[in-house]
Amino acid sequence: MAKVESGIQLGRREFIGGAAVGAAVIAANPKPALAAARVSKKADVVIVGAGLAGLTAARRLVAAGRSVIVLEARDRVGGRTLNEPISGSAITELGGEYVGPTQDRILALAAEVNVGTFPVYNTGSNVLIAEGQRSLYPSVPGLPNKRDIAVAIIKGLGLNKEAAKVGVKSPWKAPNAAALDRQTLGDWMNANIPELDAKRVFEAAIHSIWGADAANLTMLYVLFYIASAGDKTNPGNFNRLISVKGGSQQDRFIGGSQVISERVADQLGWSASNHRAKGVRVFGSAPVRKISQSSTGVRVIADGITVDAKQAIVTTPPALAAKISFSPKLPAGKAALLKGMEPGNLTKAEAIYETPFWRLDGLSGQAVSDLDIASVTFDNSPPSGGPGVLFAFIGGTLGDNWTKLSAADRRTAVLENFARYFGPAALEPTRYFEHSWSDEKWSGGCPVAHTKRGVLSKYGKYLRTAHGRVHFAGTETSDYWVGYMDGAVRSGERAASEVKKALRRR
Repeated sequence: MAKVESGIQLGRREFIGGAAVGAAVIAANPKPALAAARVSKKADVVIVGAGLAGLTAARRLVAAGRSVIVLEARDRVGGRTLNEPISGSAITELGGEYVGPTQDRILALAAEVNVGTFPVYNTGSNVLIAEGQRSLYPSVPGLPNKRDIAVAIIKGLGLNKEAAKVGVKSPWKAPNAAALDRQTLGDWMNANIPELDAKRVFEAAIHSIWGADAANLTMLYVLFYIASAGDKTNPGNFNRLISVKGGSQQDRFIGGSQVISERVADQLGWSASNHRAKGVRVFGSAPVRKISQSSTGVRVIADGITVDAKQAIVTTPPALAAKISFSPKLPAGKAALLKGMEPGNLTKAEAIYETPFWRLDGLSGQAVSDLDIASVTFDNSPPSGGPGVLFAFIGGTLGDNWTKLSAADRRTAVLENFARYFGPAALEPTRYFEHSWSDEKWSGGCPVAHTKRGVLSKYGKYLRTAHGRVHFAGTETSDYWVGYMDGAVRSGERAASEVKKALRRR
């Protein structure tokens, strides 16, 4: 189930976010490309992955006068961002899309390629479904009017103080890091949120942020993630993760988030499949199989193309980086870290309507439910206001069970939820489609990979370290805004700086 529309599997295009990368990796025992078809190239730097991290690094290095080749497994750029045309020039996003205060680096990159922003629709009332009852609450400030749920969210804000102790640079060095890495967010919820409906609503928010159940997220990782939701002058906080106004869901990019990567790739020179194309730095249809290095350089072997360079940057999601054959092998700790990072499991289900009819009823299009499969929804309509778009985040165990249904039953379940929230008109969209990032070969999941129990405290020191001439980027490796597009850009900037220093030394 990569992208399914009205129950029909579509073979075109596959699915945050991280923010950030979809790239080049391997299947077991791949068949080698025919020698006659193989292209050989040389550059100062070879980059694996043409998501935001890889393209940012490439752009920085080219600006510094370095020659660069980028290898991308897909026939498109953008990684875990993906636009979907819906009507005329209007689009919706199937992957990472939101941006907000303190996400300065993605906003700066967007401005450099002339991509503006517009506010997420946040006017009117939000819908809350709890214990089978529907109620409304103001979209601003966005705090549910059911007391136990509001209290649960306030308790979540109490994690900010603990997150500040963990920090963003070296969370594995935090006080009680090992103990925090044994405890899960589910354990914390059981101790602090006794009411079942409040616990379920809190879990729905967790699914939309991480694509995982609270029981599978360690407290050390969660506190690190919360700490990362800011910048050097604005400490990260939980409220910023879950809020629209003033939060990470405040704005969207005009033309869709993928257009940023597309414009950067166009500036660099991009070919979706022709490895012999002239004037091109970014090559698609080139999944990387092996990276070897010596005292003089690094060689990256991809399908149909081999690149010899002085330095390399790998920007794939961790689970895909773990499948690349490295020679010499990665340090045991680095390998354990990559294998110990679990991709999120998140699907976006979207329904298109002639108009955003819910707005006429004074509704924002935002809903949260303690039991429904479409547990978190947003209005994803274009800036013009039409056509109307509703989407739901579907993740965690509920999402796993939903994906086992037939395509028709999945569609029915989502639209019935939408109708429960916003009225019977939601049952009759002009289009309906789903995009599962876990089914996407070159992403393996979305929106972000989280560390398994005990991994961050033991192997976290390898998160951003280079392996000889091979450097690592991607939203998971960022210090700020891990899991977001901004984190991907920051990681690409860091890796580019590392490589520039390494090239000056040699």
